[in-house]
Amino acid sequence: MTLRCGFRSDAAGDFKLVVVAERVRVREIDDDEGQRLLRIVRRGTGSVVTWRRAQMVLLSAQGMDPVKIARVTFTSPDRVRDVISNFNSGGFDSLYPKYAGGRPPVFTLPARREIKKIAKSKPAEHGLPFSTWSLAKLADFLVAEGWSTTSATRACERFCVRKASHFNG
Repeated sequence: MTLRCGFRSDAAGDFKLVVVAERVRVREIDDDEGQRLLRIVRRGTGSVVTWRRAQMVLLSAQGMDPVKIARVTFTSPDRVRDVISNFNSGGFDSLYPKYAGGRPPVFTLPARREIKKIAKSKPAEHGLPFSTWSLAKLADFLVAEGWSTTSATRACERFCVRKASHFNG
């Protein structure tokens, strides 16, 4: 980010030195990119988030400053600057939302069977120095075997707690 220096007068007429960040503008876009942005904006189908982000980038490419773009798109100037900066660094991929969340992954029958097999086995069979599994030890073992922490914890809760009588028996 580049900074600019300038003078601004206050209500009393005194001049003060101010340092202002350089105005954020979209990088130079070629004709193909401009046409792609226009298609996204004109299409009207798909994600509203993508449409609004493309609109912000297109308006910036046409020379509009972030404050005016914010008024047109009913958002904050900071959000407009973020969208433009993200587009400058990430290109068109930055226009598409990256949602993370939603429903947890469903465990497949083979995955359930594998977890159950491990839970019913003795820890010593896997070279571990304890005689019985606890949920924490089983989850740690599953993570060490390549399962994600969330999946291992969820698997232990879902499949082992309900059937505690199956542990080592």
